[in-house]
Amino acid sequence: MKSPDNVLLVEDEKDTRFILEKLLSKNNFVVETATNGVEALEKLKTFSPKVILADWTMPVMDGMKLCSIIKNDPNYKMIYFIILTARTSLNDKVAGLDIGADDFLVKPIENQELIARIRSGVRIYDLQNEVKVAEHSKALIEMACTIGHNLNNPLSSLEMAFENLKSELSEESKQKFDDDFNLIKLSIDRIKTLASQLVNIQDPKLIEYTGGTKMIRLD
Repeated sequence: MKSPDNVLLVEDEKDTRFILEKLLSKNNFVVETATNGVEALEKLKTFSPKVILADWTMPVMDGMKLCSIIKNDPNYKMIYFIILTARTSLNDKVAGLDIGADDFLVKPIENQELIARIRSGVRIYDLQNEVKVAEHSKALIEMACTIGHNLNNPLSSLEMAFENLKSELSEESKQKFDDDFNLIKLSIDRIKTLASQLVNIQDPKLIEYTGGTKMIRLD
């Protein structure tokens, strides 16, 4: 079963905020609220919504300014942003679209339309995220293949030089350096396996490494 989707409601009017929060919760959304844009930005530090529903006119920071900040931040710009407004002029809507708003709803709002618009926003957010994940995986595969192919050429030269060196040595010298030769051969084989894994990687997964960095898991 799909888990509920997160929505951030930004509305300064207490009664409207209460009614909308109840409506969204009733329709299986997880709702956090803020009374202005500054509070909303603070909420985003601990809450990850797929949709922001924000009133245009609010004190401290209005919905338009909040939208501009959200859409210019790479961490938040995928969030679907709906502006609630009593303004009906075309110029106002164009101004909102110019700063990156995804949708407009004119007050008073019809409940079913509001829920339908939010669900549409969730679908668009999910599709954008799927594309982002696919592009990230493609980039990882291309990088891994490039490294794998670039390892193969010097590796072949190293293996050839190693065999030539062994063929030039006497049996006594070979025995003397037998442990070193075995270590070199083992290392070459491990690098060959790594190169093969990189070239043939299909579904790259990232795992935690150290210091907050990640590395590609190679099975």
